[in-house]
Amino acid sequence: MAHPGDLSALATLLAAGEVQAQEVVAVIGKTEGNGGVNDFTRGYFTDRLMNLLASYLNEAPEEIARKVPCILSGGTEGVLSPHYTVLCRSAAKAATSESKPALAIGASCSIDMPFELVGTRGHAQMVAETVRAAMEDAGITDPADLHFVQVKAPCLTSDRIEALRAEGKTVPAPNASVSMARARAAGALGVAMATGEIPSEQVCDDSFLADFNLYSTCASISSGVEVLCNEVVVLGMSPAWSGPLRIAHRAMQDAIDLPSVRGVFSDLGFAEGAQVAEAERARLRAIFVKCEPDQSGQIHGARHTMLNDTDIDPQRHIRGAVGGLVAGVAGETRIFVSGGAEHQGPFGGGLIAVIAETATRQTEGQDR
Repeated sequence: MAHPGDLSALATLLAAGEVQAQEVVAVIGKTEGNGGVNDFTRGYFTDRLMNLLASYLNEAPEEIARKVPCILSGGTEGVLSPHYTVLCRSAAKAATSESKPALAIGASCSIDMPFELVGTRGHAQMVAETVRAAMEDAGITDPADLHFVQVKAPCLTSDRIEALRAEGKTVPAPNASVSMARARAAGALGVAMATGEIPSEQVCDDSFLADFNLYSTCASISSGVEVLCNEVVVLGMSPAWSGPLRIAHRAMQDAIDLPSVRGVFSDLGFAEGAQVAEAERARLRAIFVKCEPDQSGQIHGARHTMLNDTDIDPQRHIRGAVGGLVAGVAGETRIFVSGGAEHQGPFGGGLIAVIAETATRQTEGQDR
């Protein structure tokens, strides 16, 4: 993207008929905003996207937004490039002779979230229900086949908090920043409930942002003022799907977990080496990363200063650091790197998921 509202690439593909508007399931992208509560680049892009799709579909932009998730993460620190990934699926049926699983895509949106539930167990339950609906939409029946579950959740603003107080309702967070963190926690634990990674009875309000032994290994959660519902996109593998695309993911143990980053490329049949070879980069379709500054203040026993820097938000620090690490391995800077990984992967770590075309016959033998 040349700027946060730049949809020229998709507009060209739509005009040429290479992408069909009715086949767009979801969009996931990075804008060059600050990633905070007042990051209006996300809403700007979403508005532009829905108006572009509406010019091809016989529906109002508002109606399209209710069923086509547009999940954006602000902040392209360091070497990260502003970009968006358009996820499409055609109505063509898989050939009955094809038995190899392929990339499966599903999406679902919940009803609008009551603000008094944002960042609570009730929020987690709503996310869990929406994840199950997205799995059904993708035709994925086994949670083990999921590799990446992206959720965009609403958060509270000062106006919304004051409205709750005026109505005599419970205020689940004292300010917008805490609300964003609690919404991400609720989203992550909701995913874990849907996948069976965590028994639902273990999820309670007191565990949010407290018990980091509770987490999902495939959840990626963002929160923002530009959404009122929970938007969910699931990506996995299914033998009911056909096509050349595959997805793999791994949990990252910390912000410099190079073996896990390199390992996910190996899982997809990329040749071993410090960096994905230029000849193989054409296979890459999307890279998604979640990361979090280690709350202990240390990485591998050495002190980091991300949590104490009053000039730069910790999330901006971590996006730049992990973005550089992954870009160095991939040889590619169009990477979705989202901070705020509470309950998303191991404490102080996160996860990485990669979509790529299947390896050629020469490299398929290297698949793991």
